Amino acid sequence: MVPLACALAAAPAQAASGAARPKVEVGLERLAAGGAAALRGKRVGLVVHAASVTADGRHHVDVLRDLGVKVVRLFAPEHGLRSRAAAGESVDSGMDAASGLPVVSLYGAKTKPALHDLQDLDALVFDLQDAGVRFYTYASTLLLCLEAATEAGIEFVVLDRPNPLGGEEVEGPPADPREQVPASLVNRTPGPLVHGLTLGEMARYVNAGAVRKAKLTVIAMRGWQRGMRWPDTGRPWIAPSPNLRTPEAALAYPGVCLLEATNLSEGRGTEAPFLLLGAPWLKPETLAGVSAPGFTLEPARFTPAASTAAPNPKLLGEECRGARVRVVDPRAARPYELGLRLLAALRREPEFRWSREGALDWLLGTRRVREALERGDSVEAILKADGPALQAFRKDRAVALLYAQRPK
Repeated sequence: MVPLACALAAAPAQAASGAARPKVEVGLERLAAGGAAALRGKRVGLVVHAASVTADGRHHVDVLRDLGVKVVRLFAPEHGLRSRAAAGESVDSGMDAASGLPVVSLYGAKTKPALHDLQDLDALVFDLQDAGVRFYTYASTLLLCLEAATEAGIEFVVLDRPNPLGGEEVEGPPADPREQVPASLVNRTPGPLVHGLTLGEMARYVNAGAVRKAKLTVIAMRGWQRGMRWPDTGRPWIAPSPNLRTPEAALAYPGVCLLEATNLSEGRGTEAPFLLLGAPWLKPETLAGVSAPGFTLEPARFTPAASTAAPNPKLLGEECRGARVRVVDPRAARPYELGLRLLAALRREPEFRWSREGALDWLLGTRRVREALERGDSVEAILKADGPALQAFRKDRAVALLYAQRPK
């Protein structure tokens, strides 16, 4: 049987380049160090992707098999088992050639494991690298898997990984009630848009408030602190999706991704998705005064091209004028504020359009931000309106926190 890590192409090569031992050990490494005692003798299903690896590039499947754990089935989130499928592209169920294991898709017609997918399992193990923002679908997949495991009466085990935005930054609005913005994979998680939780903490937070509690175990990291950004972890970056290619892109993503709801490019189809933005009609002076903590904008030109990561990018083949986002202070970065300031400036252009009716509402999980922008409310007023909800969330989430803040 071919080791799964060997089938993941670039991921092991990136991981193997990090010779020094990382400062942060993730849940998978801590599970392995303990001989996977928590899973011994159990039949397990794994929710994994290309970034589900140790620092030296061993994939989760291979780690557990080497430890004698019975892996029965794999579950693939958005972007697939190898994190190569483009955004929005359906992921197929079937047989994984590398591991010889059946794969159940959790992105497409089905987003939640069915009871028959879990009935022969003792535990469902979840190990995905998240992006720390509500509309990145892995957190919603986490909550649907938590719900499914609870209904099936099996254990749910989360192997924790760093939040690339850190654990202190909390930004943005909570989602509206479901009757206003229907539930989808981009808006299921509670709290603000940027929640400052790891996926292990998110599972604990939701489980703490559930009427029916899951049999939840979180294998915490060692060495991670809330003030850390990705470079502080000492770990190689392995793209959890085709267009989130660098830690810098992950920091900008919660803001620049808001341009998906517009007729501007957010950089898909270029060498730097979420770090390039623009349109053929954009005037350079429109963005001249835009700034947000932790970021600067530099004038840029680019032409989106088709690729496997972006088969049909917005403004395909058209030269765009716009900006390149530079991360100048990762710890000060406020990406959601950057996104709001971009939208506020761009809306002054006569050519600006929403990509479709309700696009921003769907992405943010609320109508309030679009309505405020269309009224002409200032960015400061929009941010201030979120203040009470952010304060309440910081208090409510304390019950779920696993990691300390960076010492001052």
